[in-house]
Amino acid sequence: MLFRKDIEKICAYCARSGQTDSETLLCPKKGFVSPDNHCRHFRYDPLKRKPSRSKLVDFGQFKEEDFKL
Repeated sequence: MLFRKDIEKICAYCARSGQTDSETLLCPKKGFVSPDNHCRHFRYDPLKRKPSRSKLVDFGQFKEEDFKL
């Protein structure tokens, strides 16, 4: 869930941080930081978060009769 209250506070999800390369972020408050770092100026940006994919449903367990009205 993107908008849950107990979101992990890391710089990779912060609205203030900017990506410089794959291993560092640029923070206007702290300078160059690692993506798993955090500080008290953290502000959550839901667009920076990549949610995990949900499991695909196995339709092999159903019969053709289950889909008829």
